Amino acid sequence: MVSDTMTCRAHPRDTAPPPGGAAGAARRHTPPPAGAAALFARLVDLDDGPEREAVRADLVDVWLPMAYRIAGRFRNRGEDIDDLRQVAALGLVKAIDHFDPGRGAFESYAVPTITGEVRRHFRDRLWAVHVPRRVQTLRNQVRLARRELIQRPGSAEPTALEVAARTDLTLEEVAAGLEALESYSSLSLDAELTTADGFSLVDTLGSIDPSYQLAIDREAVKKGLRRLPERERTILYLRFFEDMTQARIAQRLGLSQMHVCRLLARSCAQVRNEALDHPGDERTAT
Repeated sequence: MVSDTMTCRAHPRDTAPPPGGAAGAARRHTPPPAGAAALFARLVDLDDGPEREAVRADLVDVWLPMAYRIAGRFRNRGEDIDDLRQVAALGLVKAIDHFDPGRGAFESYAVPTITGEVRRHFRDRLWAVHVPRRVQTLRNQVRLARRELIQRPGSAEPTALEVAARTDLTLEEVAAGLEALESYSSLSLDAELTTADGFSLVDTLGSIDPSYQLAIDREAVKKGLRRLPERERTILYLRFFEDMTQARIAQRLGLSQMHVCRLLARSCAQVRNEALDHPGDERTAT
């Protein structure tokens, strides 16, 4: 049994408190750096080349602290903060490349762009079990609805029917979303279910019964065995069911050992070829 087979557990975000609005917080605490507007004005007028790359690098250095703050809003969700900062920096570069200075403040465009890049990283890169995007959307709807229902005073754990009413989803869609809540990260099947006897998840799995293949083989050779002459069937029975040697079979049937050997080879080839649908390939014997 392969020991690294896995079962699933919940995304840390599904049980964590709300982040408090990463985009809004970043907007509130990110004053425009000095000189940023002038750098953007230069960037727009430059063609691709070393000078433009240098100006873009300066803009990245200016706005990188904002990208790092956005990445910090997603810490403690199962991903290393350095990896999150790299993803946020990539989102910052994309925001700089596509920003139009004539359409408003850069941070109003950059914050949702960077935040979306980090969220896509969680959505597309970190699932241990592949979940279709449609089901990921259902998971988010179900997760938010459950959180809102639980936060009401005196509320207990919401039922699937309550979640469906809150989200305008069907019960089947709610069930798919709830199942996806447990599909983010993985747990080895070697993990112990109980500490007393060492019973693990792998102990709950069955194994393939070798008798299945034996039954298939028996059915496959039945027709070929019936087509053999009685003498050849007797030789096969004595050899493979009574475990008699060729010499003893020859003595019992009044044949030479060499003749018994040829009959065994021819009979086995004939039965095998018929089972594999290769008629006419059997050897001949005298």
